[in-house]
Order: sequence, then structure tokens, then C-alpha cells
Amino acid sequence: MVTDKDVLELGPGDGRAYAMGRMRAVFKADHGESGDRYAISEWWLEPHCTGPGAHLHEANEEIFYVLEGTACFLVGDEWRTLTKGSFLRIPAGIMHDFENRSDAEVGLLNMFMPGGFEQFMPSIVKWFEDNPQD
Repeated sequence: MVTDKDVLELGPGDGRAYAMGRMRAVFKADHGESGDRYAISEWWLEPHCTGPGAHLHEANEEIFYVLEGTACFLVGDEWRTLTKGSFLRIPAGIMHDFENRSDAEVGLLNMFMPGGFEQFMPSIVKWFEDNPQD
């Protein structure tokens, strides 16, 4: 039986927000709400904004869904262009990155499995504060 404590509902813009210069993230659910099974967040990139930089996760799979605009994704050594409504799954251990090369804002829904990534957000925010993007 589902109880109210099992349901998580957040409105537009609600969640734990992190500003990283011209990029921002809003975590909707993470290890606390999911029992470490997943983290779900929105990522918003201003026009002509580079992303977090090429990286990989040894034990985590990522799913991206383009909410708004046209996003560019590095997957392995290939850049791909995904438009609104596109879906991308990146297996664990694959180098990846994302950025906005367009003149309009890009919005991404990100699912990270298993959860735990969000615990690094304060240090990621600090890195962007210390290394501002152009």
C-alpha cells in the first residue's frame, strides 16, 4: 500500500538548486529519497555554455532526456547533437560530457543510477566558483 510518505511531488523549480556559473542543476530526488537507487536532476545551460567537462563514472549509468533546446553530448570520442525530446543512455565507464552550442537555453533531465552523485555537488559548485567559464 502506498502512503503519502512514499510519494514525492515537487513543482517547477523546486528541489535542491546548485548554481555553477552559466549552468545550474536542480536535484529533484536523490539518495535520501531513493534509498541510494538513483538521483534525478534537471540541468540548465545558458547559450554557448560548456558543460562539466569530459568525465566518466566507473559504477554509474546515466540517462539524459532533452527537455528544451538542442544539446551536444560527447559519448566516448564522438560528439552527438540531440534535440528536444531526445533520449540518451550512457553506460558506466564511458567518457562523456554535454554542452550547449546554440543561441537558446538547453534543459536536460538526468537520471543517475545508482544514486550518490549529488553528494559531490558542493565541491563541484566550489570548483566552478574557482574556475569561472567565459
